[in-house]
Amino acid sequence: MFSFIKNRKVFYIFALVLMFVSLLLPWTLGVNQGIDMTGGVQIEYSVDGVSKSQVIKLAKSSLLQKAESSLPENISAIITDKNIYGVSGVDSIIVETGIDESAAKTDDGSVDFTLVESAKQSFAAALQKEFNTIDQAQIKQTRYVNIGASFGDYIKSSGYKSLIGVIIAISLYILYAFRGSISGMVNWPFSVVTALTLFHDVIIAFGLYVLISFFFPEFKIDTFFITAMLTVLGYSINDTIVVMDRIRSNLRDGHKKGHAFKKVIDESIHDTIRRSLFTSLTVLIVLLSMFFFGPDSIRGFTLALMLGTIVGTYSSICIAAPLLYDMILSGNKKTKK
Repeated sequence: MFSFIKNRKVFYIFALVLMFVSLLLPWTLGVNQGIDMTGGVQIEYSVDGVSKSQVIKLAKSSLLQKAESSLPENISAIITDKNIYGVSGVDSIIVETGIDESAAKTDDGSVDFTLVESAKQSFAAALQKEFNTIDQAQIKQTRYVNIGASFGDYIKSSGYKSLIGVIIAISLYILYAFRGSISGMVNWPFSVVTALTLFHDVIIAFGLYVLISFFFPEFKIDTFFITAMLTVLGYSINDTIVVMDRIRSNLRDGHKKGHAFKKVIDESIHDTIRRSLFTSLTVLIVLLSMFFFGPDSIRGFTLALMLGTIVGTYSSICIAAPLLYDMILSGNKKTKK
């Protein structure tokens, strides 16, 4: 039987390296943020006369760039990311354009909001002209959403606070749920391990997503990503609790039978590993179907869920239980090795 406890240092080193690289990537590659984080405009168009896939292809290949190039230099400097995708179920497309307000600062350091609004409106008008050049196409603007940078900062701050708050809340619940689990054994390691593994999952999933978004700019850090990470926390803790609950149960039986602590932990991991892997594989099959056959608007969300599921499964099996072993030993010297 493979010993996860005996090889735990390898898992620790691998996890620490991944976390270090994940924290380093945003500083080296930058973070590709969506307009709901940075501010910008989201414009919806109805499409008639041609397929929306044809319009999206033309826009990505030339029309978006032509629209920006037709603007004055001081206006085009404010326009940053441009993205276009179809709306599922209807003949509509959505164009998202990021805005860099720092490029519209005046000599005194304040932002010229008149210039910012002019850039948004000018780009929308220029893009409409480009759409009008498509033969037999009738493309009309049906919705215009203006997102300010201050609102983006609020969304970003709220998202990060939500992630941290959820991790703390889950850890406190685990501390309560596992109280008095085993006579003579401390229970705080269950809570601490929960918090550490959840932070591990979010950090590595974030780093991998940043790396992918560097090569594929259509994947952005936005509210969908934060929602995906919150979902991953719920999924990951469910997997981790199954492992820890089996450890608690086996420790009770193991103490009665005189089994070594290390053996009990390893047996607990092997008892649950098939369940964890099969559950994660089932989830990944569904997510892969959504990623390849679902609408473009949720591909980033689905990708974040896939990364989180893979990382969460690894941490539940290879990190949580071995870390619990080390913490219980350090917190309770009377525990048998």
